Amino acid sequence: MRSRWSALWPPLLTGVGGLLLWEGMIIVFGIREFLLPKPSSIWAELFAEWPVLSHAGWETGRIAFSGLVLGVLAGVVLAFVTNRFRSLNEGLTPLAVAVNATPIVALAPIFNAWFGITGVVSNQAVVIAVVFFPVFINTAKGLTEVHPDEIELMRSYASSEWTILREVRVPNALPFFANALRVVAPLSVIAAIVAEYFGGPQDRIGNVITSNAAFARYDVAWAAIAVASAFGLALFAGAVLIERLSTPWRMATQVEITNNKPGRGK
Repeated sequence: MRSRWSALWPPLLTGVGGLLLWEGMIIVFGIREFLLPKPSSIWAELFAEWPVLSHAGWETGRIAFSGLVLGVLAGVVLAFVTNRFRSLNEGLTPLAVAVNATPIVALAPIFNAWFGITGVVSNQAVVIAVVFFPVFINTAKGLTEVHPDEIELMRSYASSEWTILREVRVPNALPFFANALRVVAPLSVIAAIVAEYFGGPQDRIGNVITSNAAFARYDVAWAAIAVASAFGLALFAGAVLIERLSTPWRMATQVEITNNKPGRGK
């Protein structure tokens, strides 16, 4: 409990200090609210507009979460398929790396033309595309980059390919997958909001931000950004929890390294 608190208080203290500094700078330098609203004004609008913001957050969060789940599933399944067929892996992985380097959110207008601008499918497609490639590339890397001695040892015991996959390749791939999940979890919220900038129903976070910014209601726009940030943080926390549950040995190793640091008492 003490170690958890020692890990939590630095970011909490930094966050509170940053908000106080933000509030103080606006008051001291007389920055006008339409340029940069005070955190207290954003907080007040968060409560005043809560029915609108909570509904918009739910709609955008639904798209981000469903796109995240579908993108992760697609990436993991394809990584296992390419691991099974070596020629497919050699052909698809370089292509996926190249596609991952392109700004996929720029495809949002094209997805709107394909799947319709008023539904959720086009925005989900953007999130899936953003999530899919990092998960596929990292998981495929973890499944293939296994130490040859481990594979040789398993084969010396006449282990089947299924046993090697279960006992060696999957445990080796879990940290790679966890790293990718920590990256794409908050990224899915960003992708959903950017996709909403290109069209769709008006009751979502992206549209709430643009419409209120257009009428110089920046405090409401910032409140909508705060709702999106909270959802992104929740997804990131979920990814960290999945990482700790799926790779408990990493946590144990980190604790051991921390305890063995010079000058740390036993």
